[in-house]
Amino acid sequence: MKYQLVVFDWDGTLLDSAGAIVNAIQASCRDLGLEEPSDAQARHVIGLGLADAMRHAVPSLPPERIHEMVERYRFHYLSADHQLVLFPGVCEMLARLQVAGHVLAVATGKSRLGLNRAFEHSGLGALFQASRCADECHSKPHPQMLEELMAEFGVASESTVMIGDTSHDLLMAKNAGVDGLAVTYGAHPLVHLQECQPKACLHDVRELDQWLKTYG
Repeated sequence: MKYQLVVFDWDGTLLDSAGAIVNAIQASCRDLGLEEPSDAQARHVIGLGLADAMRHAVPSLPPERIHEMVERYRFHYLSADHQLVLFPGVCEMLARLQVAGHVLAVATGKSRLGLNRAFEHSGLGALFQASRCADECHSKPHPQMLEELMAEFGVASESTVMIGDTSHDLLMAKNAGVDGLAVTYGAHPLVHLQECQPKACLHDVRELDQWLKTYG
C-alpha cells in the first residue's frame, strides 16, 4: 500500500454538485442586484471557503454585503441539495478502499454543518474516519487541512494522496507536500488541472478506482 491516507474533496469529486453551486451563486447575485458571474467564473471558486468563494466570484461585491450573499447562497443551494447524487461508482470505490485498509478522509470547502448534512443525505459518513471543513481551517489551497489529517493519523506526506476536481485541491496537496490526483469530471477544466502537475488526471470514477488499485 503506497497511500495509507486517502483524502477526498467532496463537491465535484464525490458528489455531482458543481452545476447546483453555479446556479446558487448566480441566483444569489440576481437576488441582490449584482452582476452575475459566468458559469466558468462561478465554477472556478468551487472548493474555496464560502466567503472567499463569494469574494472571488463577484469582485464587485461590497465587503459589507458578503454575509448577505452567503445567506442567499445557502438558501438557494440548500433548497435543492437533497436532489443531488453521487457520481456513479463512488460508493463501491470507497467501500473497496476501506476494506483494503486505507484511512479515508474528506477535505472540503463546505462548512461543518454543510458536510454533516451531505454525509446524512449520501449515507457515506460512516466510511470516513476524519474530515476537515473550511470553517475549521484555512481555506484551500492552504495546507492546514491536510497537515491536520496527517498529524491525526500519524501518516507521512509520502503516504498521503489528495483527490480533487479543482486547482485549489491540487495546490493544497502541493503545499502540504503530498501527491495530488485530479478528476476531470468536476468543476475545473483539464488544462487548469494539468497546470498543477498532478500524478494523474482521471476522467471518471471507474478510472480513479482503477488507478488507486494499481498505484495506491
